[in-house]
Amino acid sequence: MIKIKNHLGTIGVSTGYLRQLISNTAENCFGVAGLNAYGAKQGVNAMLKRQNTTKGVIISQDGDELVVDLHITVTYGVNVGAIVDSIIHKVNYVLTNEAGITVKSVNVYVDEMTD
Repeated sequence: MIKIKNHLGTIGVSTGYLRQLISNTAENCFGVAGLNAYGAKQGVNAMLKRQNTTKGVIISQDGDELVVDLHITVTYGVNVGAIVDSIIHKVNYVLTNEAGITVKSVNVYVDEMTD
């Protein structure tokens, strides 16, 4: 659970909801072929669950701000820099407007390219 303090008090937002929101946003960006499992925990979860839709999304909290790490596979032949900029902008926008959370940084790691 991510806890955010604002003028109304403390608000708790489920990390599962945030991971799903970020995952859907990133996968719907042009040129993204998918998200990749990262680390031992996500690797084991990916092997055990066939439909793990939040793999490749790591969330951490820095004060009242969120730090998001994404591990993606991109489609071969597209501009990787443009894809990364698009993902950063869209994830930032969605988290700020739909979840009301301030984002400190969105880090995108391109792990693979596919045709």
